Amino acid sequence: MDKLLDIGCRVAGALNRAGELLPQLGLRFLLAYEFWESGVMKLDATGGAGPAPEWFAGMDYPFPFGLLPATFNWILVMWTEIIGAVLLVIGLATRFVAIAFVILDVVAWVSVHAGNGYNVCDNGYKLPLMYLIMLLPLLFSGAGKASVDRFVARRFVGA
Repeated sequence: MDKLLDIGCRVAGALNRAGELLPQLGLRFLLAYEFWESGVMKLDATGGAGPAPEWFAGMDYPFPFGLLPATFNWILVMWTEIIGAVLLVIGLATRFVAIAFVILDVVAWVSVHAGNGYNVCDNGYKLPLMYLIMLLPLLFSGAGKASVDRFVARRFVGA
């Protein structure tokens, strides 16, 4: 019985060590891929400088984004997604990127997805909700051990 308990403790210890590294890394890579794809789609659609497509320009955006020109919003979203994705992959400024993506996600939810129900096939809010939930651990816990943020904190801040 003691041997079985010892094996269980070793397995739990190994899982705990992996848990300090893998969850944030997996979330960062998955979210980076999704936001990269979205940003590159926008880049391909307009060459990076607009004008915003009609479907985007016709949206009703919440304050203060509704006060800004649609092309400005298009370019802001596109470069936030592309640059934020790169930063997530390396784990640099992760909490800042998470805040930016949460804002982007909430605006997209309110402007595009809210009135369409939950189903992804109906352009519903399922994906924005999933992205929001995946961004929360990065916002509250940071990038994790395998990140530039962690290196900078240990090297220069002494954390």
